[in-house]
Amino acid sequence: MEISNIWYFLSGLTLLSALMVVLAKNPIHSVLYLVFTFFCISGHYVLLNAQFLMAVNIIVYAGAIMVLFLFVIMMFDLRKNQPESKSNLTKLAGSVVAGSLLVVLIALVRQNNFQTPQVEGFVSQTGMVENLGKVLYSEYLLPFELVSILFFVAMVGAVLLGKREAGERNF
Repeated sequence: MEISNIWYFLSGLTLLSALMVVLAKNPIHSVLYLVFTFFCISGHYVLLNAQFLMAVNIIVYAGAIMVLFLFVIMMFDLRKNQPESKSNLTKLAGSVVAGSLLVVLIALVRQNNFQTPQVEGFVSQTGMVENLGKVLYSEYLLPFELVSILFFVAMVGAVLLGKREAGERNF
């Protein structure tokens, strides 16, 4: 299968699942469609030879943040808090805004002239984790260590703030 066919297939799946995020009536189904959208975007990262971004996208977004969203949604009793039905004027205004945005996006895509990538200058090892690690631990070692110290201090501060009693104020 050719890469352009895979790209079109992934793009179609991504757009369809993103549309289902908005159109799903059940919020849990919406979160699950969003997780699937993140997996499709990770497939695009693989096609761009950015395996590190693919792994981070799956671990951080699809793994951690969406599971947190899913737990929060499941904690609410959604049957009790049903919103009132939207009026026809609100639905018409939303349709007009969405249609005009679609027209603007189509006009922008038709007006732009997309260039094909140059195959001669392509380096296949650019987005690999090994090369990223070499650059991170050689050229950017000091900023990397400073950020790790900053995260450690933030974690200690969060633990200390969380352990403090509710009525106690020590500044």
